[in-house]
Amino acid sequence: MKGRDSGRSAGRAWLHRLASPRWFYEISGRWLPWLGGLAALLLGTGLVWGLVFAPADYQQGNSFRIIYLHVPAALLAQSVYLLLALAGIAGLVWKIRLADVLLQQAAPPGAWMCFIALVTGAIWGKPTWGTWWVWDARLTSMLILLFLYLGLIALGQAISSRESAARACAVLAIVGVVNLPVIRYSVEWWNTLHQGATFRLTEKPAMPASMWLPLLVMVLGFYCFFVAVLLWRMRLEILRREARTRWAGTRRQALLEVRP
Repeated sequence: MKGRDSGRSAGRAWLHRLASPRWFYEISGRWLPWLGGLAALLLGTGLVWGLVFAPADYQQGNSFRIIYLHVPAALLAQSVYLLLALAGIAGLVWKIRLADVLLQQAAPPGAWMCFIALVTGAIWGKPTWGTWWVWDARLTSMLILLFLYLGLIALGQAISSRESAARACAVLAIVGVVNLPVIRYSVEWWNTLHQGATFRLTEKPAMPASMWLPLLVMVLGFYCFFVAVLLWRMRLEILRREARTRWAGTRRQALLEVRP
């Protein structure tokens, strides 16, 4: 019992530290260079591998190579929205201030990933289906996801009270998460033009390793890139919100002195 209680106390202490804007700012500054460098390495390797060295598809030819942008962007767009919903729960239930910072700063990159997924999907669909767009279940649900992202961004900027905006955005993020299972299972629930999952962690990929390995590298690169961008955006927002505190004022002044 004592061991269990001490473990819970340590967990609460770690969560309390993570919820501290100052502690998060300090620790994220150490992660940022590593994440940025890893993202650049993975994305550069994945792009060259996928666009140059991976073999052409026996049916789609070289047009399939859009997969190395489309699939990572689509996966990340869905993952980021799930992160927003979790942040909304953390903000509403545990009143964690950083949860709103995360929600507000993750929404724009998530929207861009969703937009990239839709655009690259349209480019891929033209030679594959003969049209840029169809009101397919997968495409339509992804478009709804983009609208949810834009709604969150607009809602956060429209409400002047930060607390009211945080609550409203948290509720919208939580409600909108019901769209994610629709995106995930749309190709199984309905007869759609969109193909099924390219690969799954629980199943052997249908593609040869020379094609799906660079895709895996790109997926990891996209996620590292997103985390790096999110940390950078959150750090700037923390400095803005904590501007009246002594520690944040010192950091802001140091940043201003570094600028040319």
